[in-house]
Amino acid sequence: MKIGIIGGGAWGTALGLVAVRRGHEVVLWAREAEVVTDINEKAENSRYLPGVALAPSIAATCDIGETLAGADCALLVAPAQHCRSVLRSASARLGDRVPLVLCAKGIEKSSLALMTEVAAEVAPRAPLAVLSGPTFAREVALGLPTAVTIAATEPGVAALVAGALGGGPFRPYLSDDPVGAEIGGAVKNVIAIACGIAAGRRLGDNARAALITRGLAEILRLGRAKGARMETLMGLAGLGDLTLTCTGPQSRNMSLGQAIGAGATLDQALSGKASVAEGVESSLSVTALAERLAVDMPICRAVAAILHHDANVDEVLASLLSRPVKSEIA
Repeated sequence: MKIGIIGGGAWGTALGLVAVRRGHEVVLWAREAEVVTDINEKAENSRYLPGVALAPSIAATCDIGETLAGADCALLVAPAQHCRSVLRSASARLGDRVPLVLCAKGIEKSSLALMTEVAAEVAPRAPLAVLSGPTFAREVALGLPTAVTIAATEPGVAALVAGALGGGPFRPYLSDDPVGAEIGGAVKNVIAIACGIAAGRRLGDNARAALITRGLAEILRLGRAKGARMETLMGLAGLGDLTLTCTGPQSRNMSLGQAIGAGATLDQALSGKASVAEGVESSLSVTALAERLAVDMPICRAVAAILHHDANVDEVLASLLSRPVKSEIA
């Protein structure tokens, strides 16, 4: 197969390696010319995945048409807030009925749409799948064991994608609940920032465990309101991804939160970072969607207040701790 990968960041590059290991032709589109040159001439993506040797057969280009020409499957790995604009450029070049695998984790700020909702609007001919789960790009690129969820509502699409990418240390599990996979992937980044803030404030492991558990409750509430299944949110794309992102030192979202908890401003925490911490923008879109759906998400709301409304960290933490006592399962 030819696999077209739209997005030249760490995750897109890592998925390119997964596909090459399965024997596929891979053409990767990147916006940055220096990334394209680096991959083609040095077999490395030193901007986003430094120190990882790439397969020389991975080809990179700034021409999205070249990436998608003759592709049997396309992976959209652009940041969530850029997926719509990138898809507008890509949709006309996608072959008819070529599966489009959505690999970004977030909710669009302008529309509060999930990535499947964006793609259904912009690329309506493409069968859609969502690839999500507990994944650090570097570990996937190095060939370390990883399990993911591949979710699609159209029969056979998830199995087709899993057959193309799965094998060896990269193990996919199938689902027909893309909404659940998306909700888990979007909200966990916001909860990871909260865990980082707690770590930066040296609040201890008890606090982190509480944030993970109550953060999961927020994921479940939003997922229920969007029609997701609870078993999806308790699986790899929900609890699994949440656990990794809130505990792993490689987590961009957690490390950003840790810097803010230690006293940095958002601009300072973002300074010099090549990769996107999706939770920064998702904190706004998640809380706005929750408000629209009348879903209570106090942790996500607190993160948005700290990041975007100059709320005092200690005052926000105090307000969370002083919330009225309620049933744990409410």
